Amino acid sequence: MSSSPVRIAVVNDYAIVVAGTARVLEPFAGRVEVVELDSRKPVASDVDVVLYDTFGKPQGSACHPEQLMGAGGRFLVFSWNTDPDQVRAALDRGAHGYVSKACSAEELVEAIERVHRGERVTPGGDTDPERGEMFGRWPGDEHGLSARESEVLALICQGLSNVEISQRAYIGINTVKTYIRSAYRKIGATTRPQAVIWGLSHGFEPDRVRRVLQDRTPPSASSAG
Repeated sequence: MSSSPVRIAVVNDYAIVVAGTARVLEPFAGRVEVVELDSRKPVASDVDVVLYDTFGKPQGSACHPEQLMGAGGRFLVFSWNTDPDQVRAALDRGAHGYVSKACSAEELVEAIERVHRGERVTPGGDTDPERGEMFGRWPGDEHGLSARESEVLALICQGLSNVEISQRAYIGINTVKTYIRSAYRKIGATTRPQAVIWGLSHGFEPDRVRRVLQDRTPPSASSAG
């Protein structure tokens, strides 16, 4: 079996999210190689696995692998929303695996490797969303917003109502309101329009960027010389 690292692309609507996830994976460079970061663009590089982070789109079932895969490979959804119906729907749409953001970086790397080997990966028993709060980066983290507060604010900036956020994120309406209140306190907002204005001026508007990283794969012996 080849010892070459699994080549992956990280995809999300927010550049800070894909960059943060890539940074978390850096210590595992011998096992996974991040070759492309995409925000609202299909993958252009030849990769083994596309890691789709659902931040800002918590319905994992809403992903469209065929629109994002680009040059091919396998598709792994990375989300807090591990509702069984959402997981099943994502797999039915063509995803090859679905992993919870409650996992550790080591567990994420293992999931990437398993999907690359052709296995189907689904969330395990421990899917407490608060366990993965420090995973990567997200808009607003430098202002003290937790990952969940940030995602709720991102959905507000997309124009969703509290009920719609509750339905999409599969969290109770009272939980949504709790996240909103705590986020408002941290950003100094008292109304929804104020929160939207703050969000759009602090990185909560989706990006449209493709960043192809330098290919660190050494040339083959046949191409040397």
